[in-house]
Amino acid sequence: MPADVPPVTGEEFRVLCEFLYRRTGMVFTEAKRYYVQRRVTERLQATGFTSYAHYFARLRADSGDEIEQLINAFTVNETYFYREEHQLRCLTSDLLRERIRTKPRGRPIRIWSVPCSTGEEPYSIAIWLLENWPEVDAYDIDIVGSDIDTQVLDAARAGVFGKRALMHLPPRLVNQYLEPLDGEQWRIVEDLRQSVSFSTVNLVEMAETRAHGRFDVIFCRNVLIYFDDASRRLAAENLYENLEPGGFICLGHAESMSRISPLFDVCRYADAIVYQRPMEGARG
Repeated sequence: MPADVPPVTGEEFRVLCEFLYRRTGMVFTEAKRYYVQRRVTERLQATGFTSYAHYFARLRADSGDEIEQLINAFTVNETYFYREEHQLRCLTSDLLRERIRTKPRGRPIRIWSVPCSTGEEPYSIAIWLLENWPEVDAYDIDIVGSDIDTQVLDAARAGVFGKRALMHLPPRLVNQYLEPLDGEQWRIVEDLRQSVSFSTVNLVEMAETRAHGRFDVIFCRNVLIYFDDASRRLAAENLYENLEPGGFICLGHAESMSRISPLFDVCRYADAIVYQRPMEGARG
């Protein structure tokens, strides 16, 4: 931290954490004080403020740009291609089979990756479907990647990745679906980039989630662990409304919808445990 910025006080820490919680649902405790102070101090440096109080006043008067930058500074974007591959296997072996069994003809298959970070997950879904779902050409497939972090969405749209992001993607698929660039980087081929759309969303804001419509399958992995119980329930209710009746949601391996909301049925398949919005009328 710069020498001219004093340590954040207990009250300033509380105000900042409450602000972030109201805006994002993310919870930061005293154990995260250094992490929080480091991130907000970076924003003070970027905006030229030398006082937390003056910066907080800027946030309260801000039309959205600096709030967006602050939220971007606190998001976690650790991901790579084919992460938790067992869920991708479940997608093509079970979930899509269930969905097309009850889905009216002519309706698109919609899959939502949220949060999508820099795009590895939605692009992985697209590649997996092309490689492993024989009926991929028989359906109009809509893959959407969404995140609260606008900077990672820009990176996702660009579709440029380094070696670490591709470490679990077989070389044959790297050669087929990405083109090499300078500096050990690769870019998703244009046709595949065009097959995935990206958008901003805050999972605890109903208006933002509802605007995305309903999906057959939602991948919402490793984000609810950053929320408290109230925010988790709110996010779960919003996601429920974003699922078609009979649609599925896949969470991260450390998350359980059963401990968050009673709205979903637990479905145990050979490759994964997922959660389903019941069909209309299925609960009496």
